[in-house]
Order: sequence, then C-alpha cells, then structure tokens
Amino acid sequence: MTETNVSTRTSTAVSLWLVLVVSSAVNAGGPLVGLDFTVRMIAGGVAIAAIAGLITHYVRRKR
Repeated sequence: MTETNVSTRTSTAVSLWLVLVVSSAVNAGGPLVGLDFTVRMIAGGVAIAAIAGLITHYVRRKR
C-alpha cells in the first residue's frame, strides 16, 4: 500500500514543533521582556497542548 498522506503527517509534526518552540520561548522569555503573567500562562498552555499533540501524533504513527 502506498501512503498518500505522508506530507500531511510531516507538515503536522513540523507545525506542532514550531508551535512548541515559539510558545516555550514566549513562556521562558516573558519575564525578561515584561510580558504579563496571563500571556505567559496562555503560552504555557499552548506549549502543553503542542506536547500532547506531538505525543498523539507519534502514537498514531506507530500503529
């Protein structure tokens, strides 16, 4: 069988990694640039969601 959605799976993983890196950078660098606590917590929540998405993507790919 041929995989027709290989590029979709790859772009999903790349997108999730980019979201994780950016949201983690905002969360970690927020105090240095004076971001509000609420913005940093939202960025942290987005980072956690990206981690969950990457784990889900990995588990589904292994099946």
